[in-house]
Amino acid sequence: MIRMALLFAFLLLNGLVTAQKKDTVTVIGVGDIMMGSNYPNGGVLPPNDGLELMKEVGPLLSSADLTIGNLEGVLLDEGGTAKTCRDPKVCYVFRSPVRYVQNLVNAGFDVMSLANNHAGDFGEVGRKSSMKSLEDAGLYHAGQTNQPYTIIERDGIRYGFTAFAPNSNCQNINDLPAARKIVSYLDSLTDIVIVSFHGGAEGPQHQHVPRKNEIFYGEDRGDVYAFAHSLIDEGADIIFGHGPHVTRAVEVYKNRFIAYSLGNFCTYGGINVAGINGWSPIIKVYTNSQGDFYKAQITSTYQMPRSSVKIDSQKQVLKRIQQLTKEDFPECEIEIDDSGWVFKSTK
Repeated sequence: MIRMALLFAFLLLNGLVTAQKKDTVTVIGVGDIMMGSNYPNGGVLPPNDGLELMKEVGPLLSSADLTIGNLEGVLLDEGGTAKTCRDPKVCYVFRSPVRYVQNLVNAGFDVMSLANNHAGDFGEVGRKSSMKSLEDAGLYHAGQTNQPYTIIERDGIRYGFTAFAPNSNCQNINDLPAARKIVSYLDSLTDIVIVSFHGGAEGPQHQHVPRKNEIFYGEDRGDVYAFAHSLIDEGADIIFGHGPHVTRAVEVYKNRFIAYSLGNFCTYGGINVAGINGWSPIIKVYTNSQGDFYKAQITSTYQMPRSSVKIDSQKQVLKRIQQLTKEDFPECEIEIDDSGWVFKSTK
């Protein structure tokens, strides 16, 4: 038996045989993460360095082969130059202590998107600190122009991850040819290509996917519907959206899964989580080893102002996703049941 195992290992290392890939792969996506800010003058920080922020949902986040979030703000203890905004009334700047990266590790995250409007809140100093902090903690990241994608290998599966936003120093959501090129390249190298985007207008009045470019505070936030479909046409397998600060519909297109916005997942102070702004899903997507959609599970969570993430027994965000999906994608042949499972329709 030992000789057979050694022989197989030798053949595998020399490329003479290939390892059998898993039948089912699981990928979790969640929404915006901002674990408190020390700016300005101490800012608003959670007690106990935020160790309790995601404790309740940690076991679920750790249950997937790969878990992905969107990191708003920067990981930086001090320094950097805070950004200025065209409209000070809607200007928010976030700087979380570097040690808070351990909260992401403890919660079970593997990959962070840095493509959003807060990744550059403290200029190049902040961007470099965020990337180094994640890397030092063993976490992957993508979305900045100097790190457009990353490749992760787990249990014989190669994942490609890339991220886009309409903001400076990010991969541009409005440059579809460039985005398609990156996805095509990742598709040639990996088994499953995952895309994160930060796009769409913000707030409860923008819960629907309009299938056109969304202009918000004078900024072109992209046509997220065309963007998602185009990248799946090019080889993307799972797409997770962020940006509106509320949850939007989900869709299965060409047997690939899309979540158009995952809302505010873990945001402590500085971001409005009142009512529907505080409802957010944890979505666990099940595929085969090539990204073909099997099913997904939606777990509802909620936040109260300056509190930790809680499982929502009322399943408020699930009910909202059910309704939005029916309204925005009536042609999409999926069913979302009341326990949170998303299936291809049998009707």
